Amino acid sequence: MFRKMRRVKCELKTETAEKILREGIYGVLALAGDDGYSYAVPLNYALDDGKIYFHSAKTGHKLDAAARNEKVSFCVVTQHEVVAEEFTSYFVSAIAFGRIRIASDTAEKIHALELLADKYSPNVDKNLREKEIARVNAVEIMILEIEHLTGKAARELIRDGKIS
Repeated sequence: MFRKMRRVKCELKTETAEKILREGIYGVLALAGDDGYSYAVPLNYALDDGKIYFHSAKTGHKLDAAARNEKVSFCVVTQHEVVAEEFTSYFVSAIAFGRIRIASDTAEKIHALELLADKYSPNVDKNLREKEIARVNAVEIMILEIEHLTGKAARELIRDGKIS
């Protein structure tokens, strides 16, 4: 169903790909957009138990695209260094493939907002955090259930033992 990576020497272990997802700051969600065009949008996210959580406005291109086609991918790059003299770059990335859906119950939405707050606002005042999470009905939560995960890195980083 999913293609094998062509450059197998650059392929990372699944555990490493999961670590990349956990530690990444943002990623790019790719969906089937309007009129046959792909739609890729950079997003903050949180990972928990094989699911990637995103927050969203109540309406928009992202939601429309997800409603039309639930199959998506999400790419995170945690390292990128251009090495001009080698005409290459040293990178570390992961791509998650799966199906996306809109959270259907309030408890699931609150869980996602708490994960996002833990990741991006860990030191915010408790009252401010609770006030923000209480706005749960003002947002949508999109959940990507991971079906396939790959990780890839520059072969030089793998060769030199900087990543596995």
